[in-house]
Amino acid sequence: MQKILRIAVVVFTCVVIGYLSGMVTRDSITTWYPTLIKPVFNPPNWIFGPVWTILYIMMGVAGGMIWNRIDTDEENVKKAFKIFVFQLALNALWSYLFFGLHNPLLALIEIILLWLLIFETYNQFKKIDKVAGMLLLPYLAWVSFATVLNGSIWWLNR
Repeated sequence: MQKILRIAVVVFTCVVIGYLSGMVTRDSITTWYPTLIKPVFNPPNWIFGPVWTILYIMMGVAGGMIWNRIDTDEENVKKAFKIFVFQLALNALWSYLFFGLHNPLLALIEIILLWLLIFETYNQFKKIDKVAGMLLLPYLAWVSFATVLNGSIWWLNR
């Protein structure tokens, strides 16, 4: 039961972070964001909520799986989990920079750092649990796309 509880705690934490990030975006989605020039590959607004919800759940499961290895690989788990927490904080910060401050350039710089931390989290997770690492690959792919989208929005609106 403790293993399931650890996974549930990390999933819950990730989903709450996602919810709080979403609260920062709500007003800007209907006011500021529509005024921006966006690239042709910009997805419709409704897609972001479901995609991020799935990604936060997958992140949480991966994080919980890593936490469950604390008894057998404490040093690596602590290192991996610290990176995981740091990238989760950067994930939340991006919404504030882009939608809260209306600053696509600062958000672009930050999302590049976020991508690097997600990649490092993936590398650390796969050493401990290959499945946990694989669960981060859709997140890495989506943030890769989001980085290109963020960069394009900045470029088109500079």
